[in-house]
Amino acid sequence: MTDFDALRDRALAFREDLLARKEKIAPAEFEWYPYDTMANVFHLDRLLSGENRSVFGSLAGSRIADIGAADGDFGFFLEQDLGCRVDVIDNAPTNFNGLRGARRLVEELSSSVRVHEIDLDSQFELPAERYGAVFFLGLLYHLKNPFYVLEALAKRADRCFLSTRVARQAPDGTPLREQPVAYLLDSAEANDDATNFWIFSEAGLKRLFDRTGWEVVEFVTVGCQEGSEPGRADRDERAFALLRSRTAA
Repeated sequence: MTDFDALRDRALAFREDLLARKEKIAPAEFEWYPYDTMANVFHLDRLLSGENRSVFGSLAGSRIADIGAADGDFGFFLEQDLGCRVDVIDNAPTNFNGLRGARRLVEELSSSVRVHEIDLDSQFELPAERYGAVFFLGLLYHLKNPFYVLEALAKRADRCFLSTRVARQAPDGTPLREQPVAYLLDSAEANDDATNFWIFSEAGLKRLFDRTGWEVVEFVTVGCQEGSEPGRADRDERAFALLRSRTAA
């Protein structure tokens, strides 16, 4: 069993324990984030190959940022399993429960995870000067200025685990995959959610990584891989990437 195989199994066991805890707590004042963020471990399993399957071992004990973390499930796992010092970062007004879920789990798990309210669409400051890695899963297309955010993160983090929506064609069928472009969604075009902004083509996303100071170490897409479109839930394609910073101090 490789290092990541073992970590994946521990992550899934942690997911079951955490789900049981959440069901037992069942707070009256808010609802837990309804989607299974720990399932990202399956996509990371597919993403990582060769020596990169041991990458989490190098993160043990380091400072980690879990950005756009929902209830922070993965960050709590990294703290408990690898002894990471974790900053959970999200914007309370757009977080599903105003970050009350993450704060409740800090209490439930007697955790040292720090929960921070930060608006990445502002001229933000990160809580720490340096991170071994940032986890930036499912957030990029919700940002107004993804270039600024990725450039800022590249200066402060050695690695980035990132996922975001991508599209192979525009709604009118125009091919996009090989063009370094992004599609700007209408406010109601994707799930009637005005916080959805930029859907990149695969080439556009890789160009963005390069221009903001990141080297692509691993890259894979999942979901609809024929005719994915920006605004259609039934044609949703996601890119997952492991990035290495070229500019971290």
